[in-house]
Amino acid sequence: MSTTGADHPGFRRLVLVLSFLESFATILLERAIYFFSTERLGYTERENLLLALCFGVTYTAGAALSHGLARRLRELRALAWTLAALLVLHGWLALAPGGAQLVIGFALVGLFEGCKWPIIESYVAAGLGPQEQLRAVGRFNVSWALAVPLALGLAGPLIASGQPAALFALAAGLNVLSLALSVGLPSRAPHIEASHPSRPLHGVMERYRGLLGSSRWSMLSSYALMFLLAPLMPEVFRRLGLGVERATFWASCLDAVRVITFALLAVLPGWHGRVAPLVVCALGLPLGFAAIILGTSLPVVLFGEIVFGVLAGTTYYAALYYALVVKNASVDAGGTHEGLIGLGLVIGPLVGLLGHGVASAGGTYQTGLLLGALPLIGACWFGSLRSLGRLRAV
Repeated sequence: MSTTGADHPGFRRLVLVLSFLESFATILLERAIYFFSTERLGYTERENLLLALCFGVTYTAGAALSHGLARRLRELRALAWTLAALLVLHGWLALAPGGAQLVIGFALVGLFEGCKWPIIESYVAAGLGPQEQLRAVGRFNVSWALAVPLALGLAGPLIASGQPAALFALAAGLNVLSLALSVGLPSRAPHIEASHPSRPLHGVMERYRGLLGSSRWSMLSSYALMFLLAPLMPEVFRRLGLGVERATFWASCLDAVRVITFALLAVLPGWHGRVAPLVVCALGLPLGFAAIILGTSLPVVLFGEIVFGVLAGTTYYAALYYALVVKNASVDAGGTHEGLIGLGLVIGPLVGLLGHGVASAGGTYQTGLLLGALPLIGACWFGSLRSLGRLRAV
């Protein structure tokens, strides 16, 4: 098998560092921008949900385009182009972070973010067999997820500092570092042959396909609910009487729990190939979501964040691992994975807007959110558990 240098330890470390930097840059906009728009621009919940919806639509489109772009340009050149585009967009937003420019710029950022991550994920597991992929995915998950609470925690002081360009300028600076690091990547992410002895046997592969289907349904639920929460988090903590600096800190707890979950799953691999973790994820995610939305005290909200963080981390890890094994670490595997994330980014804000519609018709906003989320939760339950039910035939 030829790995064109991709099995060199330096290559693996480079991908992890780049993943951390780009995740940090991503979160400064993808999650923190709603605190910025609320605090500095006076956006309402509805306006934040519309902003999130724009991002989700373009993110999904970018994920769909990633495989074709990588096949046409090769992975390294495609990655470089997306990083360069993000650098330009972040710089543009830093010059005038408000008005129509914020909406257009944020939507375009979503397009290139959706395109970027499948390419990086292809490099993560390049040239590795399933057992090595399990460990590689674990290290990758910890790398990008560790940046999330750190970026959210830093965003609060940046927003409160009165320097509106700070979030976007920092993201642009991180893109510059990533571009410099990407020079050390091979032009194409290599893959082992389909007939290689380390590839799973037919029966195991069919089982993995079923587990992949289940984990993807749960991951769709987790991201839809997470990105329903993201635009609403400023109001959740404002309701509890917390300012923006404390609010972004406590909001980052969900992501800190997810980092710990990723680390544990990486060193305790007995979960993979099993049904029980995915059943718990499918049934437990809505409970964590409800605790966050309906919580009337900080401990209850934090309990919901912990539950949601553990289960969202588990289903994300499972979905990415099974996808990379089944698809042999292709960009297409990451593209579908990120496409589902993008779809969640679309569905979540739509549910939030439905909640506003129910509230305007005389109901409470929380009731509207729960009513809007029920069809999503039911569909994802059905899809996840149906995929697991099919495993009996394997």
